[in-house]
Amino acid sequence: MRRAALQVRNAAEHPRALVIVLHGGAADGHGRAHRGRPAYLRMLPFLRRPPADATIWVLRYRYRGWNGGAADPVRDLAWALDEAARRHPGLPVILVGHSMGGRTALWGAGAPQVTAVCALAPWIEPGDPVEQLTGRTVLIAHGDRDRITDPHASRRYADAAARAGAHVTYHEVTGDGHGMLRRARHWHDLVRAFVTAQLATAARPRTA
Repeated sequence: MRRAALQVRNAAEHPRALVIVLHGGAADGHGRAHRGRPAYLRMLPFLRRPPADATIWVLRYRYRGWNGGAADPVRDLAWALDEAARRHPGLPVILVGHSMGGRTALWGAGAPQVTAVCALAPWIEPGDPVEQLTGRTVLIAHGDRDRITDPHASRRYADAAARAGAHVTYHEVTGDGHGMLRRARHWHDLVRAFVTAQLATAARPRTA
């Protein structure tokens, strides 16, 4: 049976939070989500210069695709969050995802240890749930030249999440598309600032 995989990219000695990074994928597909695929590689620059007080994991899904009602990446994230609760009980979790990974992060934010979500150019469909974001801090960022996922759908989703009680910021990245390449530094700085702000408000779990 194929399993999802976690890669530890930074193991903080005294972490304030755990950051789980979620790569993109495809609408459908049961092929393996290889680490050499662009969707996975695209997230690696976000892992450079990690904050000293954050432990960082990268989740690699079992399959490349979302796969309709199976929502396979959400199941993989649920497994990763169970692992987080087992390995780091009481530690807040921040989810950072791009494209399908952004959708996965938004859908999986209802887990009790998740405090914040950063969704980059997320894939949003009509009817995607928002109730799980109540009380969470959410950043949704989208390039205005994206032709793969819809920035207007992201803005509508952000508005709906705010009405549901999430603390939402929508950020438009002017002049960039889905690959986050033209203004790569802006995207990286945006994520780093968001994560740093969440770390500043996170209390370290008590240790025995």
